[in-house]
Amino acid sequence: MLDDLSFIHRIDKADALGIAAKEPDQLVYDFNFDADLGDVDNIVYAAMGGSALAASLGQTWPGFKVPFEIVRGYNLPAYVSERTLCIVASYSGNTEETLSALNEAEAKNAKIVVIAGGGKLLEVAKQKGYPAVVLPAAKQPRYAVFYNLKALVEIGHKAGVLVDDNPEPLRQAAAFLREKLTSWDPTRPTADNLAKRIALECLDKSVVIYGGPKMAPAAYKWKISYNENGKHVAWTGTYSEFNHNEFIGWSMQPVEKPYTVIDLRSSFEHSRIQKRFELSNQLLSGRRPEPIVVNLEGSNVLEHLLYAVLLGDFVTLYTAIASEIDPEPVDLVEKFKVMLSQ
Repeated sequence: MLDDLSFIHRIDKADALGIAAKEPDQLVYDFNFDADLGDVDNIVYAAMGGSALAASLGQTWPGFKVPFEIVRGYNLPAYVSERTLCIVASYSGNTEETLSALNEAEAKNAKIVVIAGGGKLLEVAKQKGYPAVVLPAAKQPRYAVFYNLKALVEIGHKAGVLVDDNPEPLRQAAAFLREKLTSWDPTRPTADNLAKRIALECLDKSVVIYGGPKMAPAAYKWKISYNENGKHVAWTGTYSEFNHNEFIGWSMQPVEKPYTVIDLRSSFEHSRIQKRFELSNQLLSGRRPEPIVVNLEGSNVLEHLLYAVLLGDFVTLYTAIASEIDPEPVDLVEKFKVMLSQ
């Protein structure tokens, strides 16, 4: 069915596959962020969902020279002060947890930078003169993660806090991903299309995605994409924490395991992490579903990371389409927001 283009176009009404194919272009978008942020002792990044995910990606690359904490909630850490760079990010600009964090950042006299596509966050930034990055329009926030990453990199550059403060890897990664996209295109038949093959293997199963510390953000993005694109329940876990608890959970109950396991393997993970994947799979053989091993491609850790993210987008879009579900709408989330505001 995934080789029938008329079927794909009938289900994918908003052309989510086409939107995903343009994501690499976001990595070279120039926000022209220019603000004097002064010296900072630490960074707190307040966001939810896909907006927070960009910060997780940033911890793998480019990395930060100062302590960096992601806040997914209403309250900021007690240590936030006037020497804290507080980045508040929300694609809609109306995320209530993030707006609450903004209020606390103001009360603590933190250095505030806003990342948003519109809404109350941008209104406050304009009223109070906070530096702001305006995200271009996207169908859904989950399709703007690379924009958000690029915005974070520009802010980090101006603050002088990046470990890798060279923009060239992003340009190279964008070109690399555009080349890889041809392998996952709807016109590429299933037999020669990794994204389609994984999608079909995961139908009607709950998916569990694993990565090492560097690829953990990509594994979490797969989880988000399975939830929002595929309308599937999914979970994620990280090595080596896996071997201290979850490892045992797979060994016994439940006996019948209606799951698909996906391992995101990167040669840039610590050698002991790679060995843990191998030994875990040996010891759990026959006790859990045999993992789908995705050997990530690219010439550096950033390319592995973004390759994993983009492949996950295509896998989960194909999962929805094969299930005859339009991947674009998230009506229940929108309904929940309305009810919560009442």
